[in-house]
Amino acid sequence: MLLAEAAVEEGMYALAIPFFGAERRGAPVVAYNKLSDSVIWSRGPVRKPHAVAVLDSSLLSIVNVTEGLREGGVLVVNTRRRPSVTGGQFSIAYVDATGIAVEEGLVLAGYPLVNMAMVGAVARVIGLIRLESLRKAVFRRWSGSLAEKNWKCVKRGYEEVVS
Repeated sequence: MLLAEAAVEEGMYALAIPFFGAERRGAPVVAYNKLSDSVIWSRGPVRKPHAVAVLDSSLLSIVNVTEGLREGGVLVVNTRRRPSVTGGQFSIAYVDATGIAVEEGLVLAGYPLVNMAMVGAVARVIGLIRLESLRKAVFRRWSGSLAEKNWKCVKRGYEEVVS
């Protein structure tokens, strides 16, 4: 949602589409964002993404996360080191979203909330969303110390992603 809200701030059309199946804690889940300069009519899943974000690097050995990733696309992974991923003509970017969340105190029930740093990293590598638009989206959604923590994680993800 935050990425879509920031895209709208940029004057784009955007959809955030969660996909809910029979999830259980720890199971892989999927969500989509569609961003465009024109009206988005399709509400279905993204079959040929320009970018894929992987919030848990252990999925790289379980799920084919690059399936359908467009030639010239980018894979963004939450990890401390450049992941080894083969197949396809795509670039790889990575950021230590877990470390960022822990350092900034964005932890709930012992789980680092890596999504904020990943939003920043994805925004940076796709090159369509400015940091200021992300800041506005964060502070529209949250306030006080919670907004500050989320914003610090988004900003660090944006600044620390390695591509």
